[in-house]
Amino acid sequence: MITDLPFESAYRHGYARIAACTIPVALADPVANAQAVLETARECHDEAVAVAIFPELCLSGYSVEDLMMQDALLDGVVAAIERLVEASVDLLPMIIVGAPLRHRNRLYNCAVVIHRGELLGVAPKSYLPTYREFYERRWFAPGDDQIGEDIGVGELEAPFGPDLLFEALDVPGLVVHAEVCEDMWVPIPPSSRAALAGATVLANLSGSPITIARADDRKTLCQSQSFRCLAAYAYSAAGMGESTNDVSWDGQTMIYESGNLLAETERFPDGPRRSVADVDLDRLRQDRIRQGTFDDNRRSDATLFRTVHFELDPPGADIGLMRVLDRFPFVPDDPERLAQDCYEAFNIQVSGLVRRMEAIGAPKPVLGVSGGLDSTHALLVVARAMDRMGRPRSDILAYTMPGFATSDHTKSNAIALAEAVGASIETIDIRPLATEMLERIGHPFAEGEPVHDITFENVQAGIRTDYLFRLANHHGGMVIGTSDLSELALGWATYGVGDHMSHYTVNAGVPKTLIQHLIRWVISHGEGVDGSTRLSPEAARVLQSVLDTEISPELVPMTQDGRLQSTEDRIGPYALHDFALFHVLRYGFRPSKIAFLAAHAWGDADAGAWPPGFPDEDRYAYDLATIVKWLRVFLQRYFAFAQFKRSAVPNGPKVSPAGSLSPRGDWRAPSDGTATTWLAELDAALPDDLRG
Repeated sequence: MITDLPFESAYRHGYARIAACTIPVALADPVANAQAVLETARECHDEAVAVAIFPELCLSGYSVEDLMMQDALLDGVVAAIERLVEASVDLLPMIIVGAPLRHRNRLYNCAVVIHRGELLGVAPKSYLPTYREFYERRWFAPGDDQIGEDIGVGELEAPFGPDLLFEALDVPGLVVHAEVCEDMWVPIPPSSRAALAGATVLANLSGSPITIARADDRKTLCQSQSFRCLAAYAYSAAGMGESTNDVSWDGQTMIYESGNLLAETERFPDGPRRSVADVDLDRLRQDRIRQGTFDDNRRSDATLFRTVHFELDPPGADIGLMRVLDRFPFVPDDPERLAQDCYEAFNIQVSGLVRRMEAIGAPKPVLGVSGGLDSTHALLVVARAMDRMGRPRSDILAYTMPGFATSDHTKSNAIALAEAVGASIETIDIRPLATEMLERIGHPFAEGEPVHDITFENVQAGIRTDYLFRLANHHGGMVIGTSDLSELALGWATYGVGDHMSHYTVNAGVPKTLIQHLIRWVISHGEGVDGSTRLSPEAARVLQSVLDTEISPELVPMTQDGRLQSTEDRIGPYALHDFALFHVLRYGFRPSKIAFLAAHAWGDADAGAWPPGFPDEDRYAYDLATIVKWLRVFLQRYFAFAQFKRSAVPNGPKVSPAGSLSPRGDWRAPSDGTATTWLAELDAALPDDLRG
């Protein structure tokens, strides 16, 4: 980890900026082509790019055909490489260019790797197409057998072979491998073995003339290769200037990271173009740590690679962050993807509940409904489960149990929703029993004093839970838990009571920010999952009212100025907590990196992506001080306060690919841990004025 760069530097937080470039090619004119490479490389330098990739044979032109074997052209290519090496002394990026090079008895189609005045290595193309419009074996030899070789390029010498990795000594995790065009199209590309050997950035220098739909084929291959290899895949194709004797060219460039498209350029450009993106090396490393089968694959296919080291000397200034950030990482900003996620999440919850109820004799589902988000969504899941089982919704036993702070608004919403979905609904006023308990334990509230402490709150929560479990006993039912993933992360649940304990919980795998969108999805799609729209207008009205209501446990009466007890005022915004939860649970990121990402996502109204239909965007504006304040709360609660509650949670289905917090699933941790290490890491990275 780079520790001597300031907090604002992307390189400090595990990013490396990659550029996939295409340039206009002058056929058989290495001098002009080298100049074009240099002009783009200098622009990449100004953008703080670490690795700049150029197309296949871009120093000569891919489509020069038999001119490829002319000594004048080959000599010119060597001179062009020497010029690039000399001119790269003061440039930041590693430059990877395509060139034809002589080696012993043959000619090779090569990726030439240059950095800061050195020829670091040359990787020959392993697989040569000789089908349809391709005739590469007419000119080149396949380089797959050139293992452990060296090559002379004019006065320069360098390692030669497809077995080369280029590792930055001062940017942890930046390990580059280069392959050429057709190498990506074979069943086992050279980059697959390179990734197993440690490469994180896979570069493909391509010629690839264009035909209808070939661009989609390339994208599929790049996406698949980056996903399977848990790597970044940068692709650069030849474009303007190549010969159009019998083919045409589109200059496609793109960068994928673990299957996600980070950047791409328009095709058929009229000048130089480049895709530029910050690749998250931490994410790639963490994914490989977690997916043990990745390294197991290496053990069964142990190919030896040579490593060439270099020093990038990355900039310490704030260079921004060139990648799309999701403000709500659990909630896709693409409408189609969000609808698909909601469909799958809802059905995962429904299917899990159906299976559990069928397995234990089809009991009546019992749940408390408060008019809040979690119990509302749980009721929708239960209603759909009953439909799937062919059972009447009237078998759903819903109870609203008003306490000392329950508002008429939430109580009426709970009753109206239960009636709208066809559940049985009963109101049980818990205040008399709560008052008696407070009297028996000698609490001052029973004597008329306005003491609203944790005992006052938990007496109400505990009585509600006692009622639910005894009602389930009495009616042959099972208690359905409603607490969500975000509450489990923060420990925002009373141990052993309704928001923590149940016979089966349906929301435990769903974060708060996604639950809001699931309810919106139900409003827009109805309760059905097969095209049916059984949601009544009254149910839709109530659901929207629930969404518009501030999140509150309603255990403490309003203040004299009419202020409602607010969960987010107490523990912080769920938007920020879900942001931290995703990056801790899914990737194990350092707190300083989470703060850095949150500052970029939330500090600029145009920086992060918004999910579709998200209301009140203006209320979500957080500066770094606010982000750090609530991140400290999250770290303390997540790593120290909440685990003993998570260690005892009931069964419930995993929903998010980021993981669950079940002690039997994705998250196993000691109940007596501390947050010291995480808080210290955050403070050590922050500017002095923000340290705790």
